[in-house]
Amino acid sequence: MKKKTIFIILGTAIAVFAVWYFALRKKEQVIVLETEKPTTGYISENVTATGKVQPVDTVAVGTQVSGTIKTLYADFNSKVKKGQLLAELDKTLFEASVNQYQANLVSAQSALIYQQGNFSRQSNLYKVGAVSKADYDNALYTYNASKASVSSIKAQLASAQKNLSLASIYSPIDGTVLSRSVSEGTTVAASFSTPTIFSIAKDLTKMQVEASVDEADVGNITKNERATFTVDAYLDDTFKGTIQEIRLSPSISSNVVTYKTIIKTANDDNKLKPGMTANITIFTKEVNNALLVPAKAIKYSPDSTLSAKYKMTWVNADKKPAGANEAYVWVQKSANELVQKKIKTGINDNTHVEVLDGLAKTDVVVTGSQVMGKAEAKSQGQSSPFMPKRPGRNNKK
Repeated sequence: MKKKTIFIILGTAIAVFAVWYFALRKKEQVIVLETEKPTTGYISENVTATGKVQPVDTVAVGTQVSGTIKTLYADFNSKVKKGQLLAELDKTLFEASVNQYQANLVSAQSALIYQQGNFSRQSNLYKVGAVSKADYDNALYTYNASKASVSSIKAQLASAQKNLSLASIYSPIDGTVLSRSVSEGTTVAASFSTPTIFSIAKDLTKMQVEASVDEADVGNITKNERATFTVDAYLDDTFKGTIQEIRLSPSISSNVVTYKTIIKTANDDNKLKPGMTANITIFTKEVNNALLVPAKAIKYSPDSTLSAKYKMTWVNADKKPAGANEAYVWVQKSANELVQKKIKTGINDNTHVEVLDGLAKTDVVVTGSQVMGKAEAKSQGQSSPFMPKRPGRNNKK
């Protein structure tokens, strides 16, 4: 046989073997368990909401009298003190009214002096019988009417003077001007309501967040619980707050009921501005140093393929649903033994579950399993602590 023919036959045989080995040969499958030991750490249950940042105390400053704005002494963002002059109305008409009533008062007082003297004379004459009772009564009436006229004009003068004083608008608090609603020359009418000229925030170092909390979550929130929030202006900063009040008045929009929840927070660095949108997290339950297992551990249930390799001990052979705050997990006792355990659970944040009873820190909890080729399993390594590990370079012989 020629060498060329031998090489052809040999090459064909190698190719056929390679096709069988890599494509047609049934690969050996192994079951790999995914396991973790319980850990100790922090876990919380929280409620999320959105809201607006607002000053704690805001005062609307307006005018009680109608008139034209003559001068403004404050503007947006102005720092003002209590009693500081903010604006003045045109006082021409108010001063004229005061002058008019002052003149009327002088005239009425003069008339009162005259009528008082006349009444005194008529009274003396009446006592000696020189005038009739009718003349006496008429003098008394005129005297009393003069006194009433003086009192009336005094009241009108006091009202005119008060209106004149109201034409000067002062700040009622120490604070910062958030808004100015008028300009110089604007006519303001106070006939039916007090027009707002300035809006002043009392203290911008103390702010509050008005959060809209869904009715499904509001029952879990109580006063003084911790909250954190972020604003779009400072995405890398997390601001802290405390629940101050849950207002009972509901807000209904598109059939969604929410309740206004007030969160107080500090603003010492003045980063927070009124009106900013806050993304809020309210911590309704918090536990430190809790025993935790992955949430997928309580959802895991072994299938029939594991029975060939592992001895499995069930405590819930009927597969009845777990009760409230209860769950079942599988624990790997040895390299070929799995035991089901019933545990008492606490907080579940969908990533980890708090274990209150039923597990020890040393237990190896099964979180999943998968079937893969033997070579693949060998390359990835098994997560089970019962599998022997390849010696490292630093291991002693």
